[in-house]
Amino acid sequence: MKNRLYLFFGLIFLLSLSFQSHAREIKVHVAVTADVHGHLFPYDFMADKPRASSLANVHYLTQAIRTRSSNNLILLDNGDLIQGTTAAYYANFVQESDKNLFSRVLNFMKYDAATIGNHDIEAGPEVYNRLTEEFDFPWLGANVLKEGTQEPYFKPYTIIERSRIRIAVLGLTTTGVPQWLPPQLWDGLEFQDMVEAAAYWVPYIKENENPDAIIGLFHSGRGPDELREGEPTPDNASALVARNVPGFDVIFTSHDHRERIEKVTNVDGKEVLLVGPGHFAEKLGIVEMKFDRLSRREFNLKETKAELIETREIAPSQEFIRRFESDVSEILEFSNKPVGKLGNTIHSIEALFGSAPFADLVHQVQLDITGADISFTAPLSFDITLREGTLRTKDFFALYQYENYLYTMELSGQEIKDHLEFSYDLWVQTMQDENDHMLNFRLDEQGGIPEGRTGRGLLRNPFFNFDSAAGIIYTVDVSKPSGERIYISEMEDGSAFDPDGIYSVAINSYRGSGGGGHLTRGSGIDREELSERMVFSTDTDLRTELMNYFRENSPVPAQKRGNWKFIPETWVEKAKERDLKLLRAE
Repeated sequence: MKNRLYLFFGLIFLLSLSFQSHAREIKVHVAVTADVHGHLFPYDFMADKPRASSLANVHYLTQAIRTRSSNNLILLDNGDLIQGTTAAYYANFVQESDKNLFSRVLNFMKYDAATIGNHDIEAGPEVYNRLTEEFDFPWLGANVLKEGTQEPYFKPYTIIERSRIRIAVLGLTTTGVPQWLPPQLWDGLEFQDMVEAAAYWVPYIKENENPDAIIGLFHSGRGPDELREGEPTPDNASALVARNVPGFDVIFTSHDHRERIEKVTNVDGKEVLLVGPGHFAEKLGIVEMKFDRLSRREFNLKETKAELIETREIAPSQEFIRRFESDVSEILEFSNKPVGKLGNTIHSIEALFGSAPFADLVHQVQLDITGADISFTAPLSFDITLREGTLRTKDFFALYQYENYLYTMELSGQEIKDHLEFSYDLWVQTMQDENDHMLNFRLDEQGGIPEGRTGRGLLRNPFFNFDSAAGIIYTVDVSKPSGERIYISEMEDGSAFDPDGIYSVAINSYRGSGGGGHLTRGSGIDREELSERMVFSTDTDLRTELMNYFRENSPVPAQKRGNWKFIPETWVEKAKERDLKLLRAE
């Protein structure tokens, strides 16, 4: 506890010293949250227990900074704010109030600007348009355009003034939305290449606003420094912008949930500070910008430095807690409302090692809702347990984390096999013998586990891309190389599986829109053709469909289908024991 107090008061002391600087030197502090994903309160509504970090903790810290005279604080958020918890779902789709909970919270905290993220757009236009109107600050997105125009749908940038210093904040958003979300959620929007958008707006801002500094607020990860000739700009492109578009002094990154403080040298030879605050309001990124006053209206930025402050070391704001106490009570009631009964206990991590009730439950619901021949799904939680008996609303956020819709698409038998080959290539490595790891881990040069790396961080690829299938009987041979692992013997009903036949496939909207690359890079379907393959979509998100299914069919048995397995089985059993131990070591 003493260490926490020393950390906090040490920070305040350093900030107070910065405000006592020479009259010709002025410091501005820019504080940024990123990938908050609905963690507004210091409480985990899914687990029914306190959380160590939240925006309530951030508020305590920012208020302490603001009590200093001439604090010059700028508070920003870098996207993916309004999705990810029962609190977020309740605020956006259930709660009836004059203003959305997110606008009330961020306005109360006095945010100065935010950039919209892909998961903010996932809430749909009714939600993000409402919040755009309710926020007391601009929601930025210079490269999110009105379809068929070059006009930004959201405000491209804003100018924030502190002690006469004018700081421009330009917002850019990852361009992957059309690949991840169903069209109805981004209807009327186009997503411009981030480098192209920055190359237009930075000169525009310089010419029309004459700012003293330019900050990039990018809902995009770091990504590569350079691209090969002809290679398209990736979803994570912050470093590419920093390097190729001169004019930025600081760029805040997000989307990849990574913490970072580093510098990138741009094409003009100037260093640009890159700062990533991580996720879930666990860290607050703070950049100190030191200016020399050249005249009454002229300033020169001479130094930037950054720090990531652990919010879990800071007490939550009691003023914040009191202000939103009634909202917390409503969310608790919503989260704990009974929905239906589960017939047996299920464990998500089992789905990494073969057919398992956790994923097979989702398969069965998808097949029952759509009447499809085949179902694809991945485990969307890493290591959680849902126990036999009553499931409450919060449990369905563990069973299915994302607001995906459910599609039915038409795929050929060969495309189905290729989809699975792609999936298991992400999922497993080729085993040489029974002593190898089966899962596709991040290994060192000697093929061993890097020192200190355990848990889900060992996985080379995200587990939400580990699609299995139902409706067919197949094996995955981990002794075979990539592209040769899948053998489909027959349909589950005993009929023959035809590589040239056409099958109806139940699949979530993320995957059906091209997310993960299973249908595009795996099955080889042109992205423009994906919409033509879709024959059905639910009207509501898949989590809601799951809850409705439980209301109508409880108790719902969650049984292992046993329609697929990894082979050779003796190798797999030994690898499972080793790999599972490593995954659970975090």
